[in-house]
Amino acid sequence: MNPKVLLTLEYNKIRLKLAEHAATSLGKSRAESLEPSSDFEEVKRLLKATDEAVKVDRLKGGVPFGGIRDVRSALQRSRIGSTLGASELLDIANTIGGGRKLKKFLHTVHESEPVASLTEAAEPVSENKTVEDKIKSCVDDQADILDSASPALSRVRHELRTSESRAREKLEQMIRTPSIQKMLQDSLITIRGDRYVIPVKQEYRSHFGGMIHDQSASGATLFIEPEAVVTLNNKLRELKLAEEREIEKILIMLSGYVAEAADELSISVEALGELDFIFARAGLARAQKATLPMMNDRGFLKLKKGRHPLLNPGAVVPLDVELGNQFSTIIVTGPNTGGKTVSLKTIGLLSLMAMSGMFIPAEDGSQLCVFDAIYADIGDEQSIEQNLSTFSSHMTNIISILKGMTPKSLVLLDELGAGTDPSEGSALAIALLEYIHRIGCRVVATTHYSELKAYAFERKGVINASMEFDVQTLSPTYRLLVGVPGRSSAFAIAERLGLPRPILEMARGHVDEDDKRVETMIASLEANRATTEAERRNAEQLRGEVERLRNQLEDDREKFREQRDKLLAKAEQEAKDAVANARREADEVIRELRRLAMEERGAIKEHKLIDAKRRLDQAVPELRDKRDVPKSAKKKAETIEVGDEVRVMSLGQKGHVVEAAGGGEMTVQLGILKMKVNKADLELIKSAPAAKPVQHVSATVKRSRDENIRTELDLRGSNLEEAILDTDRFLDESFLNGFGQVYVIHGKGTGILRAGLQDYFKRHKHVKSYRLGNYGEGGAGVTVVELK
Repeated sequence: MNPKVLLTLEYNKIRLKLAEHAATSLGKSRAESLEPSSDFEEVKRLLKATDEAVKVDRLKGGVPFGGIRDVRSALQRSRIGSTLGASELLDIANTIGGGRKLKKFLHTVHESEPVASLTEAAEPVSENKTVEDKIKSCVDDQADILDSASPALSRVRHELRTSESRAREKLEQMIRTPSIQKMLQDSLITIRGDRYVIPVKQEYRSHFGGMIHDQSASGATLFIEPEAVVTLNNKLRELKLAEEREIEKILIMLSGYVAEAADELSISVEALGELDFIFARAGLARAQKATLPMMNDRGFLKLKKGRHPLLNPGAVVPLDVELGNQFSTIIVTGPNTGGKTVSLKTIGLLSLMAMSGMFIPAEDGSQLCVFDAIYADIGDEQSIEQNLSTFSSHMTNIISILKGMTPKSLVLLDELGAGTDPSEGSALAIALLEYIHRIGCRVVATTHYSELKAYAFERKGVINASMEFDVQTLSPTYRLLVGVPGRSSAFAIAERLGLPRPILEMARGHVDEDDKRVETMIASLEANRATTEAERRNAEQLRGEVERLRNQLEDDREKFREQRDKLLAKAEQEAKDAVANARREADEVIRELRRLAMEERGAIKEHKLIDAKRRLDQAVPELRDKRDVPKSAKKKAETIEVGDEVRVMSLGQKGHVVEAAGGGEMTVQLGILKMKVNKADLELIKSAPAAKPVQHVSATVKRSRDENIRTELDLRGSNLEEAILDTDRFLDESFLNGFGQVYVIHGKGTGILRAGLQDYFKRHKHVKSYRLGNYGEGGAGVTVVELK
């Protein structure tokens, strides 16, 4: 790219702004030497890296570049065998450590937010911890050599500190001596040339022995090394020389380690500089509120609200312009100070920024082209040294442009044809534009000549544009109006400023009729454009409102769907939980019934069976609706009688009907358990057989099925005589039915009934043992009898 063009478009100022966002001198030097690229693939690669850096900057708020230094010169010196200083070695170690942290940071980010370009750029960064550790083991954070760097250095420094202590003790004894104190300017010990001295007054020089090392500016004080410490100072000097020699050995050793890794570290430093440069572009994008432009190589550019990056963002008027699609040349006309030159520079500078991998201050959706070159002839370049007029200077630049431009170039021409006779200047301007247009370049040119308006109107691929001017306020609005040629506002301005009407009328009379018609046509176009623009803004506002309402409706729909899904999911979960709870409850009841049925020691109270049945009935409806009972089962239930073998369908258990309980329920014996069951829940398996006599060894007892068979006897309210008769009959029946254990309920009361019954149990022939009921069996109100 021509350096003169970069200077004209103020690209160097953008480079300086970019350098301000670099974290290291490596990044700054790259920013200051930045050049636009004409390689389309290279530009895409640069912008992709910048885009990733912007994402990282937005997500993490900063990138760790701490400790990284430009150590390229130190690495080069190590290659040729030079000994590096401690501070240089420390910078190298810190750079290795900082690069390792940065590389790890980018790999961590890459796991959650893909940043392939950045991780690829960080790949060459060295993680040579060996060199870093060797340096850090010998050099501290203040670039001083540690005592532990070598055993010899540790020993020398120990001796050095001991000798220094002795020398100071000797001098302190001297300055505390009264005879010597009067000779001293101050009672203190100081150092001159690595030797301990004391300040002695000039008049006592002849009374004080020793060697003079220095004197004050006034000459009143002499810094003398007393003879008593000369030997100690000599020893100190020898130890310091030994320390310096040992430090030199350590530095040579460390420099050798660096020299071995110099090539690897040089590549690493270059990679770190590139990463800093990428993140500097991201920092500039953040500062300018810039966006990623879409790039092409078809010569098409479209700026949406583009802003000049060097102007105040709050004051600059955004630029909307499109070039390279329906037309490849724009001719901008309008009054001076209208912003034509700023528009040219904005187009050129934003193109250069994009070609350098930078975001541009414009709205999303802006498109720019990668040109092979950008040429610009902008401003008054009159040269006194070269004896060139303004016109000659412009022609020199334009001729240079004509020699270098290609169909893939962008040409920016300011005040084309100015500085000479208007008729010749306009003819020359038209000829130049026609030549450049035929070559195929993209051109934006500004001019005052009205002849170029007609050229743009008639020539295919060329379009007029103008900078809007408010006649009411006599000031430009700096808005570029593409498709509308600029018109002269001289008469309107003169009239607003108070020029007498006769003069204005006379001036208008000298204007050619064709020019008047052109001006009238332009005025009409401007009025139509203003109306269209107002309607467009109104339509845009309505469209925005419709878009907002549509988005709001879509949000409401989405919220409704989410709420509906949540409610359905909640209801489904509640239903599942209810069914699961019912199943658990039913399983628990059935397990308890089975456990009680399996107990060897007897039966359970009827009220406990009824309670278990009630719990089961509460759980069953969730799992099975009684309305689902087949009609055939209902018909069978109507014919079930006492003694029939039945199936309790809700429990899946078989049993015998022992009693018609009334209310559509029947008492069913399930093994040793009894419970009341609705007829609809019963299924007939086998009708009861006819009664048969029961054979016994000692006697024949004719006995039919007792419809009141039970495993417990309630005697509460009976006197002792009645109770004993009932108990005797109950025990005989239980024995005949094969029951192993029965319950006699007598209540607690005064205890007379309980004591009399228990005395009776001792003598009864069928009673094996008896006990009071446990918790859950009735306690002291029940006696549990075990039969033989």
